[in-house]
Amino acid sequence: MNQEQELFLDFILERVKADRIEEAKVLLEYNFKKLAEGNFTQDDLEQVIPKMLDLLKPDKIEEVQTVMKQFAVRV
Repeated sequence: MNQEQELFLDFILERVKADRIEEAKVLLEYNFKKLAEGNFTQDDLEQVIPKMLDLLKPDKIEEVQTVMKQFAVRV
């Protein structure tokens, strides 16, 4: 995982529901691995976003959506 991904991971985990942190970490790390291997697709992104949004604290969803859109541009 590169530094940008670590920062993104930390940012997201701070906004995830307390009982779903491990699930979010596994989901993100799996997708970062796919990205590093060159196997992460736009379809993967479209699948991970709804899963990730479900893990977030309700008051953090809008903030994270904004950041995810910025991250998606780089994929």
